[in-house]
Amino acid sequence: MATPETTRSPCPDRILDDLGGAFGMGAVGGSAVHFLRGIYNSPKGERIIGGSQAVRMNALRTGGGFAAWGGLFSAFDCSMVYLRQKEDPWNSIFAGAATGGFLHMRQGLGPASRSALVGGVFLALIEGGGIMLTKAMSGPQNMPIFVEDFPDGLPASTPPWYERWFGGGEKEEKKSGGAKTEILESFDSPTPPTFELK
Repeated sequence: MATPETTRSPCPDRILDDLGGAFGMGAVGGSAVHFLRGIYNSPKGERIIGGSQAVRMNALRTGGGFAAWGGLFSAFDCSMVYLRQKEDPWNSIFAGAATGGFLHMRQGLGPASRSALVGGVFLALIEGGGIMLTKAMSGPQNMPIFVEDFPDGLPASTPPWYERWFGGGEKEEKKSGGAKTEILESFDSPTPPTFELK
């Protein structure tokens, strides 16, 4: 399964990719939200015109706000990758905090620090959820080992309780009279298979 780090583009290109993706997401989502808001706030008989006018006035501004956030986040994320020389969830958490603080810097130190804290916590929740989802989708790690997995019987490091619970490979053959499994010749097919009647 591919991890998010392996599917993303390299760092200088990542900034432009994320900036464009964030603008598109903000413009499309903002169009839907502003269209519905324009329909709701318009008088009866003018609702479609009011909705489309609200989209024209506000959707690009929403997309620009998303693009600013996405571009700054990617720039800070790439900076953290460069400084730390590794890609892990901490880069995203630091980048989210730095982006939140940077966007509210003009309002003063208090609002900037609160926004940085909110951005860091928000990205920590997103990264934690992504890690939990990846672990849940990967399946169990400690699968039981079956005797059929080993062609020569159980390895020497197998605990004794395993043979009692699941049976041991060679001991079973002795109990059953030493019968061996034979492969029938009719199942040996030439490669590639031919479909001729015999």
